Amino acid sequence: MKKLIYAMAISALAFQACSGENKDAKESADSLNMAKDSSTNAVATGGIAVDEADAKFTTQAAVGGMAEVELGKLALEKSSNPQVKEFATMMVKDHGMANTELMAIAKQKNITLPSTVDDEHKKKMDDLSKKSGADFDKAYVDAMVSGHKSTLKLMEDELRDAKDADLKAFATKTAPIVQSHLVMINKINDSMK
Repeated sequence: MKKLIYAMAISALAFQACSGENKDAKESADSLNMAKDSSTNAVATGGIAVDEADAKFTTQAAVGGMAEVELGKLALEKSSNPQVKEFATMMVKDHGMANTELMAIAKQKNITLPSTVDDEHKKKMDDLSKKSGADFDKAYVDAMVSGHKSTLKLMEDELRDAKDADLKAFATKTAPIVQSHLVMINKINDSMK
C-alpha cells in the first residue's frame, strides 16, 4: 500500500511538473522538496530532513555552484587574460569541491537538487558565450563580482538562519572561501579599468 501511495504521489508530481508552468531546474527542485516536506507528506514521499528554508538554501547554493563551475569552464576556453584564467581555474576547483560536499549533504537529507542551472544562469552563460576578447573578460568579471556578492549574502543568511547543523556547517566553511573569491575578483576588476 505504501508503494502505491508513493507511486501515486510521484506520478502526481510528475504530471504537475509537466503541465502548468514552465519551471527551470531550481524551481522544479524546490517544488519537489516542498512536496517531500516531512511535515505534510512524509508517508508518501519519505520526507526531507530539513525545513523548507534550509531546502531552498540548498537548491540555490547548488545552482550557484554549478553556474560558477560552468562559467569558469567557459572562461578557460574564451579568455586570454592570465588573471581571468587563473580565477576561472579556481572557480572550477573550489566550487566543484563545494558542489560535491553539498550533494552529499542533500542526499543524506533527502533534498532534491537541480540537475542543471536555472534560467537566469543559462541566459548569463548564453550572453557570455557570444562575447570574445576584452568584452568577454569584462562581462565575465562583472558576472563574478555580482555572483559572489549574492553567494556571500546567501551563505551569511544561512549562517544566521539555518536550522540544520550540517547546512550551517557547510555555510560556515564556504562563506570565507566565497569572501576570498570576491576579494580576488574585485582586484581583477580594478586592474582592468
